[in-house]
Amino acid sequence: MNQYESIKQNLIKTPEKWLITGVAGFIGSNLLEALLKLNQTVVGLDNFSTGYQHNLDQVKKAITPEQWDNFTFVKGDICDPETCSRVCEKQDYVLHQAALGSVPRSVEDPALTNANNITGHLNMLIAAKGAEVKRFVYAASSSTYGDQPDLPKKEDKIGRPLSPYAVTKYVNELYADVFARTYGLKSIGLRYFNVFGKRQDPHGAYAAVIPLWFASLITGTTVYINGDGETSRDFCYIDNCVQANILAALADGGNDCGVYNIAFGWRTTLNELFYLIRERVGRNYPKVMDVQPEYRNFRHGDVRHSLADISRAKQFIGYEPQFSVTHGLDMAAAWYMEREL
Repeated sequence: MNQYESIKQNLIKTPEKWLITGVAGFIGSNLLEALLKLNQTVVGLDNFSTGYQHNLDQVKKAITPEQWDNFTFVKGDICDPETCSRVCEKQDYVLHQAALGSVPRSVEDPALTNANNITGHLNMLIAAKGAEVKRFVYAASSSTYGDQPDLPKKEDKIGRPLSPYAVTKYVNELYADVFARTYGLKSIGLRYFNVFGKRQDPHGAYAAVIPLWFASLITGTTVYINGDGETSRDFCYIDNCVQANILAALADGGNDCGVYNIAFGWRTTLNELFYLIRERVGRNYPKVMDVQPEYRNFRHGDVRHSLADISRAKQFIGYEPQFSVTHGLDMAAAWYMEREL
């Protein structure tokens, strides 16, 4: 039995109290489902700026009524310090996922991104410190590596940020480190690398590439690739991300604070990704096998290549990603095609 399975069994025997911010979002709702299935008590906070009620409804359908009764939803904003303090009260662990994602959104409105990602993050750190939580786990980002060219990316070597969003996620790490050294707040940041999977929104101006391409192929609209398609990313299936959060909160790896890469450790180009997605959609929609993408200009603020070194996460929190890109795309495809978008 690996460390993750052992921790899950222990949780079932001895439930804890958890707070998830951004609980109605893509990652937050998957964390909620996983914890409720382990019979945990969960408070969830969301203002529905990027999360959705239907994500919570889907979680409710996936679990038992008894498990759902262990969930309390609070509609509120991390930009409000009083709300942050209230939801942190009597919690054992905080999984802070609430943020405004998207590099293009941050370029268009840096002030809004700053208010949510820096002020909101600081409010949560203050609230968690006041509530004396056991550990504060927060969503960091691979965007922090900026223009640092080395591959794979290692936690202790970053470059200059390439977008306002990247600035905010780096500041999150700085604040968490200061709170650890100044106040003793145990915190772990998870530098996510292109997480994908069920409940990732395929609609809107800032949709991520995988759900957007699934939606485009299923509905017969154009698939656009920014640049020449040789841009590469380390895509990470959502269940790997859920594992990392639970391990970061509970694993005893001898390091109560720090920042860790969370990815699969494999690089996929956008051209390769397109054909992988097309192949899976084509099993239900044979006509898409003739579809070709349309190429357009590179997107401002994007890095060219990204690949994670996940050895530190393996060493300190016992992270062992179980789902490859192809395996994850199989499960994502089933989820998107079931809904026909």
